[in-house]
Amino acid sequence: MLLSNMELLATAPSGVAKLRELILTLAVQGKLVPQDPADEPAGVLLQKIQAEKDRLIAEGKSKRDKPLEEIAEEEKPFELPVGWEWVRLGSVMSLAYGSALPEKERLPGSIPVYGSNGIVGFHASALVSEPSLIVGRKGSVGAINISLVPFWPIDTSYFVTPPSGIELHFAFHLLRSLGLAKHDKATAIPGINRNDVYAEIVGLPPLAEQSRIVTRVEALMRLCDALEAKGQLEAAQHAQLVSTLLGTLTASTTPEELAAHWQRVAQHFDLLLDRPEAIDALEQTLLQLAVRGLLVPQDPTDEPASALLQKIRAEKDRLIATGQIKQGKPLPPITDEEKPFELPVGWEWVRINDLAEVQGGIQKTQLRTPVKQHFPYLRVANVQRDALRLEEIERFELTMEELERWRLIAGDLLIVEGNGSAEEIGRCAVWTGAIDPCVYQNHLIRVRCFQQDCMAFIKLFLNAPSGAEEMKRLAITTSGLYNLSVGKIRNYAVPMAPLAEQSRIVTRVTALRRLCADLRHRLAEREAVQARLAGALVASVA
Repeated sequence: MLLSNMELLATAPSGVAKLRELILTLAVQGKLVPQDPADEPAGVLLQKIQAEKDRLIAEGKSKRDKPLEEIAEEEKPFELPVGWEWVRLGSVMSLAYGSALPEKERLPGSIPVYGSNGIVGFHASALVSEPSLIVGRKGSVGAINISLVPFWPIDTSYFVTPPSGIELHFAFHLLRSLGLAKHDKATAIPGINRNDVYAEIVGLPPLAEQSRIVTRVEALMRLCDALEAKGQLEAAQHAQLVSTLLGTLTASTTPEELAAHWQRVAQHFDLLLDRPEAIDALEQTLLQLAVRGLLVPQDPTDEPASALLQKIRAEKDRLIATGQIKQGKPLPPITDEEKPFELPVGWEWVRINDLAEVQGGIQKTQLRTPVKQHFPYLRVANVQRDALRLEEIERFELTMEELERWRLIAGDLLIVEGNGSAEEIGRCAVWTGAIDPCVYQNHLIRVRCFQQDCMAFIKLFLNAPSGAEEMKRLAITTSGLYNLSVGKIRNYAVPMAPLAEQSRIVTRVTALRRLCADLRHRLAEREAVQARLAGALVASVA
C-alpha cells in the first residue's frame, strides 16, 4: 500500500518530507516488515542487554545509572507487535560526552574543533574509532548522524552507545523517529538534557527484525531520494519553461508582436500555471507589459502626456507661489542611460520631483514616547509592496505643528527608504486614509502628487520589475542595509502616459491581478485536496 502510493504522496505539499516521517513511524511501530515467530523475542534480548550492563559495571568499565520509572499502561502510545517490548531509552542506550570517553577508545593526538568560520581550537580528547551515533545536544539540537569523522565538535554532541543487542542503524532510525529537538528547553543556548532523552519510551523489536527493518527503511529512503531529485529536476525545468515563455512577452516591442507571443503562451497555460511561483512570475510580467504601454492599445485622440505635464507644472508653480511647498533646485534633464525602455508615442519620461512633493518622515526618539498628545504613525512593517498592514500601529508624541506637517492624506504614496533586503527596498503602497490623523516614520518617504489621478500609475511602475530593479540599483549599502534618500526619489525617472491611457492601464491590471488571485485560490484548493488525500492514505497505511 505504501509503495504503490509513494509517488502520489510525494506530489502533496511537503510530500517527500512527510513520506520520510511516515516510513520512520511505521518502522518503529513494527508495521514496515512482517514479524517472524522464529525470531528470538525482545524479552530475551533485554535479559542479555542487562547481563552485559552488569558485566561492564562489575569490571569497572561503566557506572550504574539511576533507576528509571516503570512504564505505565497509559504511557504506551500504540500496541506493540508480538515479540516486541516497551523500554525507556536510557535502559538500553547510553549518551556520553566526548571528554568522558575511555582513554583507549580515543584517537591519538589533538583533534581540531570546527566552528562556522573554520577551526576554532583543538581538543586533546577525540572520537571513538568505531562507527558511532552522534546526537547534537547544543546549537543544532537533536541532529543525529552515524559518524567515523574525527573532527566532530565533541563539546556540542552526545555519543550514543547501543549495546550489542541493538543494531547500530536501527538505533539511528529509532532516534530520528523520536524528534529529540522537542526536548530543547529554549534557553539562551539551545540544548537538550540527557535525562529527558533517557525517559523516552520506545518499542524494542527482536534483533533479527531490527536488521530487516533497517534494510526496508533504507530502501524506501532511497526511493524518497529519487522522488525528491525528480521533483527538484522538474521544478527547475518548469521554472526554465516559464522564464522562456514569459520572456518572449516582455521582449515584445509592439502590441501586435505581444499578441502573437501571447497566443503561444496561452496554449501552455495549464502546464505553466500549476504552481504559485509561476503565477507570481505571470503577474510580474503583466505589470512590466503595463508600464511599457503594451497591455492596452494607444488612442491617438488621447491628450498626450506633454499636455498633462504642463498642467502639473502649472499646479506646482501655484503651490510654490502660495507658500504651500518650497521651490527646489532644478534637476538635470533625463539622459538616455536612465531610460530602461522605449516609450510609446504620446508618453514622456519625467522625474518624480516634477510630479510630486517628496518628503521624509519623523525620526523615532525618546522624546516621541507617547505621553499626552500622541498620534498613530506608520512604520516600514506597515507598508508592503502594493499593500498596507494596519493590524499593529504604534504612536508618536507630536506637537500640532508637527502633526500638520507630516499628516498623511488619502492618495499619498509611501516608499520604504531602508531595508536589510535588496528585494524589499523601495516597495511602496498608496495610503487609503484608513486611520486619520496618521503620520509616518523617517524610514518611509512620502510622495504627494500634484495631480492625484497619476498616483495609481506611478505606484504601478515603482512596483513593476523595471521600477523595483532601478530602486535596488539606486540604494546605498551600509552594513548590509539598503538605503534610499529623499533626493534619489526626487531624481527618480518614471514613464508618464496620457491620463486617459493611465486609467485604462490601471483598470486592466486590476482585472488581471484579480484573475491571478483567483488562480492562486484554485491552486491552493487543489493542493488542499492533495494534502487531504495524502493524509487519508497515510492514515490507512498507519
